[in-house]
Amino acid sequence: MGAVAASTGAMPAIPAMAATINIPGIGDFDVPPEFEQPVQQLNQQIQQALTAMPVAPQAPMAAPQLQLPSFGAPNLQGMFQSTPANIALDAAKTKVGAQYSWGAAGPYSFDCSGLVQWAYRQAGVELPRTSFEQSHVGAPVAFQELQPGDIVITNGGSHVGMYAGDGKLLNAVQSGDPVSYTTLRPDMVVTARRIV
Repeated sequence: MGAVAASTGAMPAIPAMAATINIPGIGDFDVPPEFEQPVQQLNQQIQQALTAMPVAPQAPMAAPQLQLPSFGAPNLQGMFQSTPANIALDAAKTKVGAQYSWGAAGPYSFDCSGLVQWAYRQAGVELPRTSFEQSHVGAPVAFQELQPGDIVITNGGSHVGMYAGDGKLLNAVQSGDPVSYTTLRPDMVVTARRIV
């Protein structure tokens, strides 16, 4: 019987000292010490940019008071509601360009149902994980009645995306393709669902 040798491997120890990038309004980020010189240069550039910015006046001048005539404008209150579907779609739009990764549910990479689940979670709505399960949530919607934020099941039930309006589907399509908008036709739809 042979002996077993343990090794720490080829990973070098990381020194406790690290360079720090300070981004005002965002925070401090530690980077490995070998980047100390570029970090110092970056910090200097940030400070120079901040000092070059004009300072806002301390006491703003009072704006003249104007009385505008009333033209009987419609009451727009309530027309632009922040529904879960709108919030979810807005969240998904921030992920355009994120990489597709099978089984991933964000926040940096996604598969199709992971993107939909993540987006609706940002709106406070928990959805099931798979496109098949998602095809059974909410209320069914006809293609002609689709609204932005509705979820749309395609490819025989194996794919899901979010309707973005104007005949476009926002989705994580396949490996090698980032999250993007694709064309949506009625013949592609297995079911569409509205999360209420």
